[in-house]
Amino acid sequence: MSKRKINVLRSISHFLVFLLLVGFVVSCCMLLFVNVMATSMNIEITNENIESAAKITMLNVLIITGIFTLIDFIRRKLTVERPTMQIIEAGRKVMNGDFSVRIPPLTSVGSDDSFKEIAECFNKMAEELSSTETLRTDFVANVSHELKTPLAIMQNYGSLLSQPDLDDEKRIEYAKGITDASKRLASLITNILKLNKLENQQITPVFESYNLSEQLCECLLGFEEAWEKKGINIETDIEEDIYISSDAEMMSLIWNNLFSNAIKFTDNGGTVSLSVKKESEHVTVKISDTGCGISSEVGKHMFDKFYQGDTSHAMQGNGLGLALVKRVIDITGSDISVESEVGKGTTFTVKIK
Repeated sequence: MSKRKINVLRSISHFLVFLLLVGFVVSCCMLLFVNVMATSMNIEITNENIESAAKITMLNVLIITGIFTLIDFIRRKLTVERPTMQIIEAGRKVMNGDFSVRIPPLTSVGSDDSFKEIAECFNKMAEELSSTETLRTDFVANVSHELKTPLAIMQNYGSLLSQPDLDDEKRIEYAKGITDASKRLASLITNILKLNKLENQQITPVFESYNLSEQLCECLLGFEEAWEKKGINIETDIEEDIYISSDAEMMSLIWNNLFSNAIKFTDNGGTVSLSVKKESEHVTVKISDTGCGISSEVGKHMFDKFYQGDTSHAMQGNGLGLALVKRVIDITGSDISVESEVGKGTTFTVKIK
């Protein structure tokens, strides 16, 4: 059945409902009025009088019913159909991929506040979808770029290795290039999988009491080869046997990424320091370095996925480390802050409740 036929049937049904209602009310009122008048004034009611009154009453009922139906039609057009069509039209645009659409404020006189609430919820949903679509597009573009780089390196070195007159020194150099690129690729894929699981709540934190002091020492020692290679001085101020209730495996992601960045961005002969203090309501962990520091512009985006302050990619990385850190911080209910000065170094402060 077409929409037009449905509207016609709906209008007829509304008219009939009003006709029955008005007819009943007017008839009752007229009967009561006539009976009271006849009784109080001793007027005899004849068949002729009744027929004449019935015709006038029926005419009045039809006129009043028509007026009510017209008023109801206009009311529905302004307060129901118009906001409904606005919402439907906006919904169709979203279905077609236009997430910029917004429903204007519905301020029709007499309109139901429910439509305003629906419009507000719709606009919020469209805004979230727009943000999600932007993030998805950026994520795909960044993943494609990050995958392309190590694959291109491996392809180039593979071509060079196929040369028949290649000496052993060059062969070892090219093989190492392929190995490093494959490690970078594996690290990227691992971090993407971890971040995806964290963001989709596929990993639920298991809060258990464990020795944080011991965990930090073990994580720091895991980078011993890296700091010794660069001649970095390690300074520690760790209170012994500090126990916290958190997910030990998740927290290790924080420390490993922060230690890795501190050592990576600290020049040869620089200093990386670790401080762990138990305070009244929380435990404070500070990881500092004397590296290149972070500018205010980089600081605004450092926790964004794939964002790298070093646009030259001179430093190995894929821009997911700090995004992982921030996600774990949020999941475990901790807090992280950064203090940095370009050319002097950076301090990450993590507070665990």
